[in-house]
Order: sequence, then C-alpha cells, then structure tokens
Amino acid sequence: MDNLKHQIEAFSKLYFDEMVTIRRHFHQNPELSCNEFKTAEFICKKLEEYEIPYTKGIAETGIVGLIKGNHPESGCIALRGDMDALPIVEENEVEYKSTAPGIMHACGHDVHMTCILGAAKILNSLKDQWEGTVKLLFQPSEETYPGGAVRMIAEGVLENPVPKYIIAQHVINNMEAGEVGFKEGPYMASTDEIFITVHGKGGHAATPDQIVDPILIASHILVALQQIVSRQADPIMPTVVSFGKIIGAGRTNIIPDEVNMEGTVRTFNETWRREIHQRIEKISVALAEGMGGHCEVRIAHGYPFLKNNPELTEKLQILASGFLGKHQVKAIEPRMTAEDFSYFAEKIPSCLFRLGIANKSRNLNANLHTNNFDVDESSIATGMSLMAWFAVNLLKN
Repeated sequence: MDNLKHQIEAFSKLYFDEMVTIRRHFHQNPELSCNEFKTAEFICKKLEEYEIPYTKGIAETGIVGLIKGNHPESGCIALRGDMDALPIVEENEVEYKSTAPGIMHACGHDVHMTCILGAAKILNSLKDQWEGTVKLLFQPSEETYPGGAVRMIAEGVLENPVPKYIIAQHVINNMEAGEVGFKEGPYMASTDEIFITVHGKGGHAATPDQIVDPILIASHILVALQQIVSRQADPIMPTVVSFGKIIGAGRTNIIPDEVNMEGTVRTFNETWRREIHQRIEKISVALAEGMGGHCEVRIAHGYPFLKNNPELTEKLQILASGFLGKHQVKAIEPRMTAEDFSYFAEKIPSCLFRLGIANKSRNLNANLHTNNFDVDESSIATGMSLMAWFAVNLLKN
C-alpha cells in the first residue's frame, strides 16, 4: 500500500490547481437548498470529463456516481458531499466572492463537493490498483429540513450496490488546514424546532387589570422551559433548549393579543428527545392557562442525532495517522450542531470527520455560517487525498 499512498499523494498534487478552480466556481455560484440545479449540472459535466458514470435527478438535484475498480462486486464504499449554500450576504472581498445576491457557501459545502470530485478523479486514475466499487453521493439540501439525505435514501441510493461504509467530512474553523478530527460514538445532536403561540387579551398598557398579558405569559414560559435543562435533564446528557425569535407586535403602551416564540431543542438520546417534547408542551400549556391565557405548541421533528460507528471511526483514525502523521489527527468533542448525514448513519456504518480549514496567520478562522467565512484552500489537498486513501483501504480490508 505504500506505493498506492505515494501515487495518491502525487495525483493530489497534480490535480490540486484544478480543484481550487472548481472550489472557487462553486463558491462564486452558490445555490440554496432544493435549488442546486446549476451546481448539479456542473458536477455532472465534471463526472463526464472524468469518465465516471452517474445517475442524476435523485431527490431532484442529487447525483450518484460509481467508480469500479478490480472485481467491483467485492465490496462498496460510499463518499458523501453536500451541495447547498446559505442565505447569507458574503462580506469577503476575494476574487471568488459569491455572485448570487444574498447567498453564500458559508458552511464549506463548496469544499465538500470539491474534495469528493478530487477523490473521484484520483480513484478513477488508479482504478486498476484497488478492489471494489466507490459510490459518490452528491447530496442536496443539507441545510433545510427535511434534508436531502432522507429523500436520497427513499429513492434507493443505498442499494445496487449496498455500501459497507459511508464516509463524510465537514470543514471546521478551529483546526488548522492539514489537520483532521475524529469522534467515535454520539457526535452531533438531534435538532427539532419549537413553535409556541401564546394567546392573551390585548389592550392599553396603562390598564393591566383589563388585559391578559401574553408577553408576560411568554416570559414565564421562556424561563420555565430552561428548567428542563437545569433540573430535569440528566446532568451528563447534553441538552439544549434555546429560543431565537420572540415576536409580540405591540408598542410601548400597547399590549398585543398574542406572542409568537420560535426555538430549538437538541440532545443525544431519542427517548429523552421524545420526553422533552412532551414536557415543553405540558409546561407551556399549564403556565398559559394558569395566567388566564392559552397557548398552542408545535414541535417540528428534525434530524436525529449523529452517531459515528466506533469500529469504522477507529479504522479511519489509524488510516489518517498513517497517511498524514499522528500529529495531524486530533480527538474532537461532541457538538450540539446537527447534520442530516445522521440518516445515513442510521442505515449503514458511517463516520463524519472534521477537516481543518483554518490559517490563523492569514486570519482564515471565521466561524461557520458567518458572512466572512473562508478557507485555506490547501485543505482541499488533505480532504481529497484522504477520502481516496480511506476508500481504497476499506475496500482492501
């Protein structure tokens, strides 16, 4: 395998400039969830150029490519890259700045797609030197529920052939380019959206005896729901209940008839997740009624929590250490962010690892989902070569 390692490294260097150009094309031309039509068209053109067969139109804009090595029936590994961008106005002044008004690749999906294409080109160049089949999953709509993963699964992307493993990478801004991070077991949280409408009786703020104040009721509900985390959750079970939007359309002297609250609940246990939903509704309804009003609670069921398969994750850590050097491979902590890759992980042993993209000396360490997010593009070489290395080794084993 040493010879194959050297060849992967050599092809990574050979194709690097092309992949930087591809990443910049994606970055300049971002598309929102469920609208990745031009992105998909560009990916298909590249797969045709690389002579990699593919199927398009899965979950509308998703694509599945197949690279067959020797004895393609001997096993299959899948590599996944998400395609969609975010509704953010880019503030970076770079030559590849987004040309789509109000849309930006602020979560690194441009890098993810590029690394899958780079790995695909490397693997296809070496397909007479490895065994099995590599399935390429270009997935739409990771950023918007219900997400593209569950739709792709429903349309059969995990069949014909069935992957033994699925691997994804995700950029991270607190690790330097060239570094990668792994966490086995529960890694990313489930995510559900909370919508509460509190009904009262509006009126003049100077006559509180004649009104039922929904703003006051909503305030009590907001404080009370925090006790689910501080007093009802297992202290060692990560749990978040947060509200990011509260609207009471009154004025300084006008109490409105209703208040709308929107938030999120996240955790790492499906049983506790269901129980939290019940507690949110029970506490909210009881408080509203006890204060003379009433409320409606709706919880939109989002992505399940993501669990990295321990056996696979351990294998990938060992492989990454052998390819990059042990000092470049980091242990990372669980995150309360969410990922619809979790749907794949429920079906097939999977691992989502982190790809460092920061370069603090160049001020490239802005947080994901911000208007000045950018990456050190040397990370593309790490991402594409490592994905190729993982695939050939897992198929060999």
